[in-house]
Amino acid sequence: MKSSWPEIALNDVLRERQETPRHEDLISGNQKIVSKIRFSDGSLEFRKSGETKTNMISIYPGDLVLSGINAMKGAIALYESNDNRKAAATIHYSAYEIRKDRAEPRYLWLLLRHEVFHDILARHVPKGIKTELKANKFLPIPIPLPPRHEQQIIVSRVEMFADRISEAKKLAEHSIFETETLFQALIAKHLEGLNKDLSLGEVMTGKPRNGWSARCDNEESGIPILTLSAVTRFKYRETAFKRTSLPTKEGAHYWIHKGDVLISRSNTLEFVGHASIYNGKPSPCIYPDLMMRLPLNLDLVNPEFLIYWLQCKSVRNHIKANAKGTSPTMKKINQDTVMKIPFPKGIHIKEQRSIVDSIDSFVRKLAELNRIQTQAVDELSALLPAVLDKAFKGEL
Repeated sequence: MKSSWPEIALNDVLRERQETPRHEDLISGNQKIVSKIRFSDGSLEFRKSGETKTNMISIYPGDLVLSGINAMKGAIALYESNDNRKAAATIHYSAYEIRKDRAEPRYLWLLLRHEVFHDILARHVPKGIKTELKANKFLPIPIPLPPRHEQQIIVSRVEMFADRISEAKKLAEHSIFETETLFQALIAKHLEGLNKDLSLGEVMTGKPRNGWSARCDNEESGIPILTLSAVTRFKYRETAFKRTSLPTKEGAHYWIHKGDVLISRSNTLEFVGHASIYNGKPSPCIYPDLMMRLPLNLDLVNPEFLIYWLQCKSVRNHIKANAKGTSPTMKKINQDTVMKIPFPKGIHIKEQRSIVDSIDSFVRKLAELNRIQTQAVDELSALLPAVLDKAFKGEL
């Protein structure tokens, strides 16, 4: 922080709200109840119902709102209301009226969510940061505060940078979407026109089989068991596993071997039926009950070809149409659905390999483009904290 800025206690610029809402205002929805403050951006979310069994506080438009439990994680908000209505929250939150003649609300909000304040809080309330942050601990804390006109300049500059960063991120994220669209067009060009006269079961040596989902304790000496994210998005992730210390059986069906093709049998509708090829790491390794291993006839099907084939729109439509489950967030496919996945007839292994090589050459270029785009998004995400660092040092 700029050394010339005077230190003032928060109780010089904040006054705790003591008002409690009327029960009828909560039930009628006239005062919405805060459900949480998002850590990522400090925005408020509200409950759908006004029912409550907990004592409540009132929040006025323009108030600073803190989660006493999660303030250190970024759960600090400014309450804004288009219709000037009050809101409400449980007593695990606190609301503060801001003295606008001394403090610019958005400057104060930015500061209190920043590492600068976390360091101040840790010095002045070393034990309190692990418990609820109540007004009696929060308000006496001193903060360096520039003159109000300087606060306004800092806020306007930070918001200008934030707008530019946000727009640049949108462009970078759109380019990532365009890359995915290009990949789907590539798959369609090479695969969608092939016949679908066979079923996947006809190029397998047996039925697909579920693995074993043992209780995981993550002991360092335990055996790795893959998680669903190991095959999500058709890319194998060798770090996506947990560990179990339960006894295992040598030669059991749940052990996987390098080159095995695994398919998820349970996930969201978007991700169910995603598959990938086990690369041999970690080893030894178990695949879980929520996956099936596909016993392929390698004289009839190339595993890499199959992974691309499973990404065809027509195949994905087959899987989604046959996925079952009452939960909207968890759908399942069974052996029969997998074995009835359409598969092309008369495509020799050499031709499958040639198609894979053609797709691979483009995928490598797309992967590099995606890496650059993702890196750009990550770097843009890191820019705003850097801008705030400079702002609170008086260097903007």
